[in-house]
Amino acid sequence: MSHVGVPRGTARKRRLPALLTAGVLTLPALAGCSSDGDETAAVAVVPQDVARAARAQVADGGKVTWAIDALPATLNAFQADADSATTRITGALLPTLFPLDDKGRPQLNPDYLESAKVTETEPRQVVVYRLNQQAVWSDGREIGAPDFVAQWRALSGKDSAFWTARNAGYERIEKIERGSDDLEVKVTFAKPYADWRSLFSPLYPKQVTGSPDAFNDGARTTVKETAGPFRLREVDKKTGSVTLTRNPRWWGSPAKLDSLVFKAVKPEDRTDALAEGTVDVADVDSTTAHRIAQAAREGAAGAPGAHGPGAALTPAQALRSWAVAHGTDEEAAEEEQAVRDDKAEAAEAYATEQSGLRAYTVRKALEPAYTQLALNGETGPLADDRVRRAVARALDRQELADTVLKPLGLPAQPLGSHLAVAGQPAYKDSSEALGKQDTEKAQALLADAGWTREGALARNDGTKAGSEGEKKKDADTKAEEKKGGAGKESEGDDGKANRAAGEPSAADGLYVVGDDKPGDGATRVLAPAPVAAAQSDALLRQAGRLGATGVSEDARDVRAQDRQPGGAAGAYAPAGTAAPAEGADAARGPLGKNGKPLSLRFVLPSGPGSAGLRSVGEKIAAMLDTIGIRTVITKVSDDSYFRDHVASGDYDMALYSWPASAYPATDDRPIYAKPVPATDGSLLVEQNYTRVGSDHIDQLFDQAVSELDEKAAQDLMRQADARIWAAAGSIPLFQRPQLVATARTLVNVGAFGFGVPHYQDIGYKTPQAAGTPAHPKR
Repeated sequence: MSHVGVPRGTARKRRLPALLTAGVLTLPALAGCSSDGDETAAVAVVPQDVARAARAQVADGGKVTWAIDALPATLNAFQADADSATTRITGALLPTLFPLDDKGRPQLNPDYLESAKVTETEPRQVVVYRLNQQAVWSDGREIGAPDFVAQWRALSGKDSAFWTARNAGYERIEKIERGSDDLEVKVTFAKPYADWRSLFSPLYPKQVTGSPDAFNDGARTTVKETAGPFRLREVDKKTGSVTLTRNPRWWGSPAKLDSLVFKAVKPEDRTDALAEGTVDVADVDSTTAHRIAQAAREGAAGAPGAHGPGAALTPAQALRSWAVAHGTDEEAAEEEQAVRDDKAEAAEAYATEQSGLRAYTVRKALEPAYTQLALNGETGPLADDRVRRAVARALDRQELADTVLKPLGLPAQPLGSHLAVAGQPAYKDSSEALGKQDTEKAQALLADAGWTREGALARNDGTKAGSEGEKKKDADTKAEEKKGGAGKESEGDDGKANRAAGEPSAADGLYVVGDDKPGDGATRVLAPAPVAAAQSDALLRQAGRLGATGVSEDARDVRAQDRQPGGAAGAYAPAGTAAPAEGADAARGPLGKNGKPLSLRFVLPSGPGSAGLRSVGEKIAAMLDTIGIRTVITKVSDDSYFRDHVASGDYDMALYSWPASAYPATDDRPIYAKPVPATDGSLLVEQNYTRVGSDHIDQLFDQAVSELDEKAAQDLMRQADARIWAAAGSIPLFQRPQLVATARTLVNVGAFGFGVPHYQDIGYKTPQAAGTPAHPKR
């Protein structure tokens, strides 16, 4: 569904991550867990979920409205702000020479090509394209070599007047020329390029790519000459819609629909839009998907809804409400009747929505994208690869996958690769290069890196914990450190050297259980007085008492009883009470080094569409807490999540997604490239927002992109993937679910997974009359 910015598609452009974000590494054994036979035999592959119908069973005419997140900022797929809406729209308008099939494999498109193959490899790689002789632009001009040449020159990177997001592949071309006739295009490469099928998709007419003005500005709002089953009729900013109509010059199977409308509908508004019948196709979240499924069950049973406002009201509660509303206490009766009226109105509105939702079904598959835990290796504790590997080995990735995918009825399998997803021929589980979930091994890695329980208790001088504390020096270097034990404060004059002015000492208002004299120098267990209730959780953690109770106090709300006057129940004892014996939980306290607890800042988006991501984040925080890593969860707005935090490196841990690709050697290299120091001391990270990489990984990508033997190139990518796992900057969790609501009367549309729509085949199944709307309300 919708996540914060996920431009996807086959355009050779800079790819952006979405929500649903180095040095020499000591690598463990890098063998993946699969054998050399069937690499995907043990992997559950989810097929496309599309309502298939032969064209003869599809009625001619009608309109389909397809929900998109927002109007695209540009219709030029090669600009930096192109997004998924750009990809969706241009897919119906422009040539894609090698669209992907349902397994993510590029397939020659016979609507545009008769053939395309490598004809020479020495001294230069040469690819010859044989064009479909019927292929023409909407102005009647044949598609030919001039269009290929113009696009190459615009995207090669040699002319800075063209504002392009990326030039991958095009910079390797030496020349493009006409072949034996006008239907043949001959492309000669200066360097071998394994991913040559990724080029010229989409292919723009030379009118767009022939000049910087047309490329930079003109194609942002319109594409006059198209060569797909549809052509662009209108972009209406007022209604937030892009309208396509049949292309009369289309030489292939004609579009079944009269028009195809892409309409901007925010994710949170899609349930209403579907219920009102204003859209026919929409990506939805799990909540909307469940409501559609409930509506279908209720409709089939012919019974009133068992969900929604008032559904949980028991007979006794209903009787009491009726009695109060009709009682002798007029004021109470009036209040109760108002409540009853509100509930009745809400229930009626819910029932009306459910009735509208019965016109839809939910198609589900796995999206060609995966969610990862990103670990920022630039500074702080995670700059140590041992700490990153410990974090990774503390994660129960199976539990995380179960959380997201099982409720949807999708196979819940952790993803084993950064460079391919289940079902792709190149997929191989290489996660063994890092190792499986193992709490003991994670703790051993942390101990080897110097993070121990004793280290957390070595001193308590007011220094901020974790990666932020690593960046700050002690406020008062004259204060002596005292290592007396758990809960002991290190203080200067009057006990105030290590705290801000006006801040109470940790011992103020505290007395020692088992001693009538609070605040002396002995090592004892401290119990909070009322004025220190807010500090109780932190003090208990410093004493190593809460290691087994879940996530850190910063990652969750303090229990209600602990916030009330008097503090936690049972926290106090009369003066002179003997101190309790140390329990087993003390062995699971927070880890630290030089008195600084090991604490990581976990940045998550706060928007309503990111609730599932936050749920995953909270589970991760709980898993890390069991090995002594405190997690501070920081929730930020969806708009700023990537721009101000992930991309800028203002995080320790983050969750976001990358789209999968049929061309990992090209598309994924910027994501895992080793950061390079800039002249100003900063890092040039390309799209490697974890800031973790190595020269060896870069070399493997470089070799793979020049390797024309497909099997050899796949082997190089698998080697690179194993080393990316071992570096532990990015931990793939699971492939994202793809949930698409479609009108029940629609065919040849749904959850396409890796595949792409055949727009000309989408329509309403017969015997519905041509042009009849999908919903009577429309």
